Amino acid sequence: MKVISTVTGIQKQLETTHRKPVGLVPTMGALHEGHLSLVRSATLECAQAVISIYVNPTQFNDKNDLKRYPRTPDSDLKLLNTVLREDDLVFTPTDSEIYPTPDKRVFHFGNLDNVMEAKRRPGHFNGVAQVVSRFFEIVKPDIAYFGQKDFQQVAVIRELVRQLNFHIKISSNPIVREPDGLAMSSRNRLLEPQIRKDAPVIFKTISRAAEMIRKNDIPEIKKYVTGNINERAGFEVEYFEIADDRELRIVESRKEMEKGKKYFGCIAVKAGKIRLIDNIEFPLL
Repeated sequence: MKVISTVTGIQKQLETTHRKPVGLVPTMGALHEGHLSLVRSATLECAQAVISIYVNPTQFNDKNDLKRYPRTPDSDLKLLNTVLREDDLVFTPTDSEIYPTPDKRVFHFGNLDNVMEAKRRPGHFNGVAQVVSRFFEIVKPDIAYFGQKDFQQVAVIRELVRQLNFHIKISSNPIVREPDGLAMSSRNRLLEPQIRKDAPVIFKTISRAAEMIRKNDIPEIKKYVTGNINERAGFEVEYFEIADDRELRIVESRKEMEKGKKYFGCIAVKAGKIRLIDNIEFPLL
């Protein structure tokens, strides 16, 4: 693999190799098996893989969260070296490379930008759209790979591609989990020991919620999810919503669930000082 830190450098290398299709995996580093599953998909499906490592400041509405975000460049490169091919590229730009001038663009995503994560992290998805569109412009990928754990982000990026008329396929990979069920996340390493021990309650609870939908209505399911997680010391549910996977229309009753659509239960939990998200597909009624 080749590590490149400048926009001109990555573009020159892509022009020189001229391999198609190009697969892009945007990451913020602190890599784990979830990221590597995306990288493997890119290497299997694309002649050229580009992996970016960049902690984007514009998507953090909490400056302390930005400071806390784990940065592990040496171990990231070692991990990638076990998966990438000789001519695959790792793009590690600085802020000035991604934002040579302040990015003042404001995106509008309708309902996608008004529910769940968007309500609790104002400006987050605008920052995501800024950085992802920059990577799309720089790399010009044919396929871009994202994890299903960031359920709402995938929907936003699909809409971004539509709005900006990018000819890019968005590939969403299944959530990769720890042996105890916790969704893999760069933030997991920041969890306090006892909180980490209890964290599998999140996936166990939403898995049970998905089973309940056949016999129970949504208000009862939401009450169960909130109560079962909040009874654990240090855990607090910020939200649990059931929404379709395209427009993210939240449903409050089973009667509102339409045939032909996919629905997911989406949750955000404050686990000690760290915020975790997860989701699970609900079976068709």
